[in-house]
Amino acid sequence: MPVRAPRICGCGHRIASGEHCPCERKRKAAYELRRVSSRERGYDSKWDKERAAFLKLNPRCARPGCGAPASVVDHIVPHKGDQRLFWSRSNWQPLCTTCHSRWKQAREKRAAKPSWES
Repeated sequence: MPVRAPRICGCGHRIASGEHCPCERKRKAAYELRRVSSRERGYDSKWDKERAAFLKLNPRCARPGCGAPASVVDHIVPHKGDQRLFWSRSNWQPLCTTCHSRWKQAREKRAAKPSWES
């Protein structure tokens, strides 16, 4: 099976395919320390009630072929603080924890990928 060549991180470290640079871990940890809490981002008791009602109406994961019990209400289009988009039920989808984690991780990897690696 072919393996990608190592890459050079912006800090100068040589990073093997599929690995993360130590500077990236530090950068992510620093970001998490500065990030506001979920309650401050709008996920409060009102959200908890709306989420529960939505999952009651949509009990199964929306990912094709999954069908597992949904436990997460995902915003299809990231709201990034836009309250109208945050509360728009047409922007919500029910997902199981596994699908949400995989899908979110894949989306973040695509967003972080440099254009020359497409």
